[in-house]
Amino acid sequence: MTNLILFGPPGSGKGTQALILAEHYALKHLSTGDMLRSEIKNNTDLGIAAQTYITQGKLVPDEVVIGMIRSVLEQLPPTINGIIFDGFPRTQKQAQELDQLLAEKNTAISSVLSLEVGDEEIVNRILLRGKTSGRTDDTNEETIRARMNVYREQTEPLLEYFNQQKKLVGIEGEGSIEDIQHRLRTIIDALAS
Repeated sequence: MTNLILFGPPGSGKGTQALILAEHYALKHLSTGDMLRSEIKNNTDLGIAAQTYITQGKLVPDEVVIGMIRSVLEQLPPTINGIIFDGFPRTQKQAQELDQLLAEKNTAISSVLSLEVGDEEIVNRILLRGKTSGRTDDTNEETIRARMNVYREQTEPLLEYFNQQKKLVGIEGEGSIEDIQHRLRTIIDALAS
């Protein structure tokens, strides 16, 4: 089973690239952002609580996100080729919990593919996405920069965690969707050989 983490700051292209990779390699695409947005759209208790954090550019608490991931993993069919995690883990606690959850399934993370994108490119991408996505958190530059700061403080330190496990691969995340996809597939194909 090939389990990948697509890593990078908000707006780095994780969601776009993960969807393409999931289809190409027959992987389960697991996006915590999509899961949370669905909860918000359906006005569930979890969605209402999550909206408060997201509107402020903060991370949803670990226990909420880990609970969602556990639920999804318990429902996976045994026939899938693997999972591509998009937007998870975001903290060291989440990374450790994920390692434990996967170990319970007798599997592990194969590789962490980190999309490297400059700050101004990220702001521009998110503002552009905000014009079409309907996501209010994508239309306010101050909120976007707050999310980038939270990423740097709470999520970026995970790069060292994954590097120590010898699973981290940096990928140039600027260019066309196709160019970035080619870079990602080159790395993934090398894992399989």
